[in-house]
Amino acid sequence: MSDKFFFKGRKTPKPKHESYGYNTKRVAKRGTESNPLNLIVNSEAREIEIKQRVFDSELVANIVIDVNAVEDIGALEQLLTKVKPVVSDKKPDRNQACPCGSGDKYKKCCGK
Repeated sequence: MSDKFFFKGRKTPKPKHESYGYNTKRVAKRGTESNPLNLIVNSEAREIEIKQRVFDSELVANIVIDVNAVEDIGALEQLLTKVKPVVSDKKPDRNQACPCGSGDKYKKCCGK
C-alpha cells in the first residue's frame, strides 16, 4: 500500500532557517557602522557642519575633503529627508450637508 493514506506530516522536513524567522534577504541599513555613508565635501568648514548633522541624526559617515571634486552629500540628504504621505480631504457621505454651504444634502447638490 501507499504511505499517502497513513503518513501525517511533511515528507520533506521544513528547513530550520524558515521556521525560526531567519531573514535571508536582509539588506544592511545605510549609515550604520557596518555600512557607513561615504560623503565628499569641499572645505573643512563644510566638514564640521556635515559632521554635526551626522552626529545629530545618530548616523555613521566617512567624510572626505577634496577641493577639486564636486560635493556629494546626496546619501545623507536622502536619509534625512522623510517622505510624507499624501493626505486628501475626506469626501462627505451622501446624506450629510453639502460643504459648499447650500444647505442641501451632498447627494442632491455636488455629489451628482
